[in-house]
Amino acid sequence: MSATQEDAAAHATQRPTRDLASERILAGIGLVMIAVACFATLDTATKISITAVPILMGVWFRYAFQAAATTLVLLPRHGTSLLRTAHPKYHALRGALLLTTSIFAFFSLRYMPLAEFTSIVLIAPLAVTLLAATVLKEQVSVLRWALVAGGFLGTLVILRPGGGAFNWAVLLPLGLVASNACFQVLTSKLAQTENPLTMHFYTGWVGTLLASVALPFVWQSLPSWHWWALLSLMGLAGTVGHFMLILAYQRAPASTLTPYLYAQIAFAMLGGWLMFSQVPDAVSLVGMGMIAVCGAAGAWLTVRERRVPIEPVEG
Repeated sequence: MSATQEDAAAHATQRPTRDLASERILAGIGLVMIAVACFATLDTATKISITAVPILMGVWFRYAFQAAATTLVLLPRHGTSLLRTAHPKYHALRGALLLTTSIFAFFSLRYMPLAEFTSIVLIAPLAVTLLAATVLKEQVSVLRWALVAGGFLGTLVILRPGGGAFNWAVLLPLGLVASNACFQVLTSKLAQTENPLTMHFYTGWVGTLLASVALPFVWQSLPSWHWWALLSLMGLAGTVGHFMLILAYQRAPASTLTPYLYAQIAFAMLGGWLMFSQVPDAVSLVGMGMIAVCGAAGAWLTVRERRVPIEPVEG
């Protein structure tokens, strides 16, 4: 066999491997896009539901749906291995933090347009940088500090303190960012030793059990079956979104997928326009663009350095 024939044979052998890797990455990107579309759907449905459904009742249903669906799908496949963990206290704390994040999200959506809300909460990866520097005493580069400053400046552009649109309600998504940043830091710690499916399982059940405490005080009958269908859509969207993320991170590196999480802003704008006729003004669009660019870059750096995924914020 000549050298030319050997090169051609080697090229033919290598090409399917490269194509397969590319296909897996493209599949991962597609799954992430489906996931953030699900989360935007969840937030849109949440904003509709709060007009008739008590917020804590909606939060409980969202978590109960996820817990039940996760148990029915995962437990028969993985058995008791799904329940094994060396850190039950951390799982309980992680579930409580995500429940707190969801409560902030529900209350925020009562007062804020979808796109602006989504943009602000997506500065969570930048808030993780602040926690890493102040609490974990990690070294933070000048570039990362610049991205943090740019993201928070974009938040101020949207909120416009001192303007007529500024009120106490805009502080709600900032509380969400704080609780979610703590959730992300704890997630990165658990991800080093824990099965992501186990983490997903416990998160759903911890949220359900904690929300059940308030349920007897907020439960009320709903005026029609449409509202139950809407609550089911919320639960389905949140559950499917998380499963899509798990599948995506099994197919492509987190550093590749993370920037695509910011497509959630576009889906939120679409949902706000279709359901509420809400269109961000030019100034808000500038702030949203600043958050998307700085947040995506900061999240990409985070997963490159820590080698763990950043989870998007959802209601």
